[in-house]
Amino acid sequence: MGKRILVPVDASEQAHHAAEFVTEEFPEAVVVFLHVINPADAGYSAQASLPSFSEEWYEQEQAKAENLFEELQELADEAGVDVETAVEVGKPVRTIVEYAENEDIDQIVMGSHGRSGVTRILLGSVAEAVVRRSPVPVTVVR
Repeated sequence: MGKRILVPVDASEQAHHAAEFVTEEFPEAVVVFLHVINPADAGYSAQASLPSFSEEWYEQEQAKAENLFEELQELADEAGVDVETAVEVGKPVRTIVEYAENEDIDQIVMGSHGRSGVTRILLGSVAEAVVRRSPVPVTVVR
């Protein structure tokens, strides 16, 4: 059985770079693109308190993930890489680490937004937290 590499993705340029890196460097691996829907992103507006809002918001996020996966599938097809996709709901760091633990992942490759200094301290870094908590090796692509 080949290596399974988890690539957490969002619509960022950094995530796309990570996907390109994996398809170029690990052509024999199974690449698992994971998109995490963070419920905290729904916000706390008056609209968010409407019963139908959360369902509509979730459906929109699910559609965004499917569009993202279609783009990434084209990239993988060009490289001849086998791909799996998954959408999970939760806090990104915890969800990524738990997915790696539970789904037989050999390595994580993810993009970094490249923040530094005070911005990184205040906003935190998903990539940094995943590196610290991951049960498998993590490669961070800039």
